Amino acid sequence: MNRRILVILPHPDDEAFGLSGALAKHVDEGAQITYACLTLGEMGRNMGIPPFANRVTLPSVRKKELEKSCEAIGIQDLRLLGFHDKTIEFEDQEQLDGKIQALLDELQPELVYTFYPGYSVHPDHDATGAAVVRTIGRLPEARRPAVRCIAFANNHEQAIGKPDIVVDVTRFLDSKLASIQAHRSQFQAAELLGKNQLRDEEIRQRFGTERFWTYRFA
Repeated sequence: MNRRILVILPHPDDEAFGLSGALAKHVDEGAQITYACLTLGEMGRNMGIPPFANRVTLPSVRKKELEKSCEAIGIQDLRLLGFHDKTIEFEDQEQLDGKIQALLDELQPELVYTFYPGYSVHPDHDATGAAVVRTIGRLPEARRPAVRCIAFANNHEQAIGKPDIVVDVTRFLDSKLASIQAHRSQFQAAELLGKNQLRDEEIRQRFGTERFWTYRFA
């Protein structure tokens, strides 16, 4: 069992659909999880329908949503790293890698979750995954934590194969749905995930499995 886990993702809500169930499972098993979120998603286009945020208030709205999502999952240690949304690929690599290295030094995680670089659609996703892999790759092999990646780009399995870790999260669907619904500004259809709108079996089929790729360092 992985006792200390570090999650490194660029945006509030990145954890919700693909990772929240697995994280809730880890919490249930006694793991200590730190979630390092690089930005507040301040450049997001969605403001809620009808809008309840604007360009000025969106960062604080999304911060509160992220805190609510973490509460639903059971994550108690949330770190906000203060980078700018939609600019991760342009950030100074030394500064970015340095913040990641500081987390690794402090927390000594056994397992790290991030995006698979090059196969995660959004430039911020790919740049975050690349920074995590780059930083961990500099460590001596014996000191490297395992790295599990989220991937969902078109045809990603043709390039990186099928996921080697498939997690049944059906026992944690309440936590996962609460995590998704916490991000109200971004997921206007979140209310459709309620059990009154979707059959239990449909919810299990859509959200009951999460898939990860273990990053293989050369």
